[in-house]
Amino acid sequence: MANDAPSSRFSTINPPVFFSSLAVIVAMAAYAVIAPEQSGAFFSRVRDSVINDAGWFYMLSVGLILGTVVYIGVSRYGDIKLGPDHAEPDYTYASWFAMLFSAGMGIGLMFFGVAEPVMHYLAPPAGAPETVDAARAAMKATFFHWGLHAWSIYAIVGLILGYFSFRHGLPLTLRSALYPIIGERIHGPIGHAVDVFAIVGTVFGVATSLGYGVFQVNAGLAYLFGLPETTTVQVILIAVITGFATISVVTGLDAGIRRLSELNLALAVLLMLFVLLLGPTIFLMQTYVQNTGAYLSDIVNMTFNLYAYEPNDWIGGWTLLYWGWWLSWSPFVGMFIARVSRGRTLREFAFGVMLVPALFTLLWMTVFGNTGINMIASGEFPELGAAVLDNQALALFKFLEHFPLSEVLSLVATVMVVVFFVTSSDSGSMVVDMLASGGRNDTPVWQRIFWASSEGLVAIALLLAGGLGALQAATIASALPFVIVLLVAMYGLLASLRVEGMRQQSHARATHTGALGVSRGSPGWKSRLLRSMSFPKRIEVVKFLHDTVRPAMESVAAELREHGLNVELMNLIDEEGRMRMEVSHNGQHDFAYGVRARPLTRPSIGFRNLEYAREHASEETYYRAEVFLAAGGQGYDLMGYNRDQVIADITEQYEKHMHFLHMVS
Repeated sequence: MANDAPSSRFSTINPPVFFSSLAVIVAMAAYAVIAPEQSGAFFSRVRDSVINDAGWFYMLSVGLILGTVVYIGVSRYGDIKLGPDHAEPDYTYASWFAMLFSAGMGIGLMFFGVAEPVMHYLAPPAGAPETVDAARAAMKATFFHWGLHAWSIYAIVGLILGYFSFRHGLPLTLRSALYPIIGERIHGPIGHAVDVFAIVGTVFGVATSLGYGVFQVNAGLAYLFGLPETTTVQVILIAVITGFATISVVTGLDAGIRRLSELNLALAVLLMLFVLLLGPTIFLMQTYVQNTGAYLSDIVNMTFNLYAYEPNDWIGGWTLLYWGWWLSWSPFVGMFIARVSRGRTLREFAFGVMLVPALFTLLWMTVFGNTGINMIASGEFPELGAAVLDNQALALFKFLEHFPLSEVLSLVATVMVVVFFVTSSDSGSMVVDMLASGGRNDTPVWQRIFWASSEGLVAIALLLAGGLGALQAATIASALPFVIVLLVAMYGLLASLRVEGMRQQSHARATHTGALGVSRGSPGWKSRLLRSMSFPKRIEVVKFLHDTVRPAMESVAAELREHGLNVELMNLIDEEGRMRMEVSHNGQHDFAYGVRARPLTRPSIGFRNLEYAREHASEETYYRAEVFLAAGGQGYDLMGYNRDQVIADITEQYEKHMHFLHMVS
């Protein structure tokens, strides 16, 4: 279908989700613009009420999320793939990590890398400020806010969405997370409401970040070039950043978002190494190790510490706000990282998403945070504390003043902030576009432009009206209903993984029928051995499917029908060169067995038969008749089997499936 055809311009949108979310966005933005003080006070009261009355629930939920992600990563379910068994990752590790980093919280590192540790040092949660104990507590608190908990929230959402979408063929939208709980009703009003919630949260989350983040861009340009820090300049900057994001999202995931993410990660590494090498290097490496050890040794206590016996405003002003912010952003970030993670195992995903960005984040916070604290404590730059408290957006640039080539470093930092905003905006636009289109990623260009522009327009409107604070409060407060949905979805994921584990267990334990026909003394073993050293052409495999596999499937299908089962047999060789049969089990897990002609690159193997070698020397590709089940490709080849052996293999796989059904019944 041509996306630009006039008759199909609007065919990819899901109207109930698209128009409902648009109406909610316009209404909330209008409220914040028309009555900024009233809306700000209202949403702030809601946020404060949620934090004060449900803070314990936030802390408990985030602890459960972290434990669940770790459990999935270390359990036997970790070998399950986000996709069929034969799926391969779409991106290299380097590209994958870069996109995780940029979409997750890259911009936050630029804003808070110096500011947060210094602020905790000046006003620790307990004890005297500006002491050695305050420095330790400051880094421990910073690690806690930016470490495993934050990334586990993103990871669990990505795991849920990626598993049900790529493994079970559901749309890559937030509604799919509820499939184990409400089944097909996800395609009705409940599912629409969940996707509308995700779109609204993503648009306002990105818009408020654009609005607040532009302050840092403006501060950097003012520091470098004397550009005035005015609302007019900030509106122009948002428009420019939105324009870059629109170009990026139009060019696509590979050409736009991936390359920008890789660029920014490279710049971040260079900037961090520069500060590390020119700063107190040995001290920073020592503190990184010690900070990590202190964080890990006290992680359980921090996870559940609500300061119930010594009440203070610190936890509400920092930890609970962070938890609410990460949760409110998780539909967007989780869906994005699921989109770029197809083909990864659950173990790769769980630990890749949670550990690798977290380790880099914590190193960044040590390099910038501990250096900043050391500048104040040693008397090298005691004014840094006052500068941070006065203007957090300017903190990074004031910090860089005390390094060689400070103007160059500040320029690099400003470019990084801009690119981080572009990657956040374009990845957010891509996610919203998919949510509004039922999970499709082949949407028309106008839709991607529409959502990227909408985020910029909302940010500009709220900036002009002073309503950014109201929407930030509303976004954080919205995390409460979402965390309830997320806990239900986590239960559904674990229940589905339990069924998947039983399937794998039944396949491992089911009796083997000897379908290969190569047991000792079998008359056909020499023929099969010769076949294993051959490299058939596609026409040979297709002929095998037609002459051997199809009659075998027809025989099994006829026998199963005799016993009252509904069997659908796709007995024509399709364009991809595959045959498939499906057996329905009245609402239980259906059985599927297929054989496909899979192309592979011919390995370089030397043969003593020179005539054979010369005959096949120019052929780079050969084909295998590989078996695939509902869970994906099984990785073994049927070429050389006779009809009875194919029947035996189908029977063996069906026995395993029936064993699985007995286990889950």
